[in-house]
Amino acid sequence: MDTTDTITRPLQLAVIVASNREGRFGHIVTDWFAGHAGAHQDFATRVIDLAEVDLPTALSRDPGAAVRAELAKVGPVLAEADAFVVVTPEYNHSFPASLKALIDWHFTEWQAKPAAFVSYGGISGGLRAVEQLRQVFAEMHTTTIRETVSFAGVHGSFTEDGTLKDPEIPDAAAIRLLDQLAWWAHALRDAKAVRPYAG
Repeated sequence: MDTTDTITRPLQLAVIVASNREGRFGHIVTDWFAGHAGAHQDFATRVIDLAEVDLPTALSRDPGAAVRAELAKVGPVLAEADAFVVVTPEYNHSFPASLKALIDWHFTEWQAKPAAFVSYGGISGGLRAVEQLRQVFAEMHTTTIRETVSFAGVHGSFTEDGTLKDPEIPDAAAIRLLDQLAWWAHALRDAKAVRPYAG
């Protein structure tokens, strides 16, 4: 792929549903956010649902066939992505183990790309999970952006059919997040087209 094609093609956005917990709320939040991402002119969006991926927490330099098959579901999507949005709950002041496994099984796929967060939970809105994720992604050479969407008391924020009860503030926050993420994704992709990242 030549430099001109790299710079002009749509940004590839991977939206990661972090929770694989039974009875999770993540798919509802993700569906709402994916609607905004799909409408944004800069992005072509793909969703990675960790409920559909079975990555072990025991890492290996030589994984077996079953693990390689699971990695094949997500690795190419992460590698192709120009940016990431993680949709995460907060479990015990942190983020889900399924997400940590996804992060730890990959490295170069995360490098020199921006990531943003949509969080949800109880009174904290998942923000304690986000603060921990910022530290983890820094180690992966991933740039995390400032803008965040957070849902406190998430179960009361949506109707039974997944519609936001009071969309004005979250919708505006999602647009700000996507605009800022697009700026960083363009900037980092353009920079890498001129000079490979020195990871």
